[in-house]
Amino acid sequence: MPSPFVKRPPLWLLVLVTTSGTLGIHIFVPALPQAAQELGVGNGTAQLAISLYILGLALGQLVYGPLSDQWGRRPVLLGGLGLYTLAGLVAALAPDAISLIAARLFQALGGCAGLALGRAIVRDTAETREAASRLAALSMVVSVGPGIAPLIGTALSEWVGWRSIFALLAGLGAVTMALVLWRLPETRARGHGRGAAALISDYAGLLRSPRFLGFAIGGGCATTSWYAFLAALPFILVQQLGRPVHEVGFCYILLVGGTAFGNLMANRMVARFGFRPLILGASATGVLGALFYLAVVLGGWMSLTTVLIGPLLFTLGIGLASPLALTQAVSVNPQVIGSASGLYGCSQMAVGALCASLAGVGDDPALASAVVLFGAAMIGFCAFALALRRPR
Repeated sequence: MPSPFVKRPPLWLLVLVTTSGTLGIHIFVPALPQAAQELGVGNGTAQLAISLYILGLALGQLVYGPLSDQWGRRPVLLGGLGLYTLAGLVAALAPDAISLIAARLFQALGGCAGLALGRAIVRDTAETREAASRLAALSMVVSVGPGIAPLIGTALSEWVGWRSIFALLAGLGAVTMALVLWRLPETRARGHGRGAAALISDYAGLLRSPRFLGFAIGGGCATTSWYAFLAALPFILVQQLGRPVHEVGFCYILLVGGTAFGNLMANRMVARFGFRPLILGASATGVLGALFYLAVVLGGWMSLTTVLIGPLLFTLGIGLASPLALTQAVSVNPQVIGSASGLYGCSQMAVGALCASLAGVGDDPALASAVVLFGAAMIGFCAFALALRRPR
């Protein structure tokens, strides 16, 4: 239960804190060819700067959650932002590809502190239903970041050079640290006498909870599984549909807009309809969108419009389901909100990385991404249904 004496941090600050980690995924993608050419490596090696970044986001959240349950949100968040800032500077000055990839991994390990703890802070300061509403509002604002990040990355790499991207991220980290020191109160009392065994016990308890596992697996399958489509989108548009490269960015923005609209709907509808019907309806929307996309690919009806309709419907389901699943997952045990947030975030990133990898199987990116998206959507719906049948 949130303490009535804790002052809520402003939403804009939580947006900065949460965005710091995920922004690093999307902003560097347009600069990969330029970085690979300058550092003298192939595209596959350069892409490790993205895949290992996602891995760092997944693994790091397992650490920050329980540490913040023990030591408090504020000091742990400041430590993560400090690592994020320092690693960004190292990446900007990297003399070779190995140094860049290593710096990116540490940048992710620092940046995921905001990803895990921003959501935990919301849950610390609000009751369950209100927390879902606040998380939906937070997600809606944060989702704008991935939409504009590729455009920023393209502009910086073309006008200044790819290293300027990491200088920008380091500056963002430093500014966010200063604002956290200024405006973020501690929202979680420090634990007493909790060692490594207790932290392991927290995770073991969550992993033994069918309810938590249902929301964690369902949340990943209903949200980050769309990385499969994002990974395939440039190849589908350019190679299979013959569209110009610049249309990829605009399609990306359109899909992110679907997520933002879903977040807005969740924010307004959760109090009226409740969690169960809304989360199942959101998941069913994702299944319908994935099924439509699969039918378009199998039927040979691919065009710019038909290829985007199904994924756009899927992103609407993402926007609806994401804050609801997260709220339910971190509410399973109010004593370990940070650990639950970290484990939930790790599962999301793991699902996203797996789906993105599977989308590269075979020589038909549209078919591979459609099969992955539909399979993940079905698993997510079943996981939610099973979780909602379990007692609180």
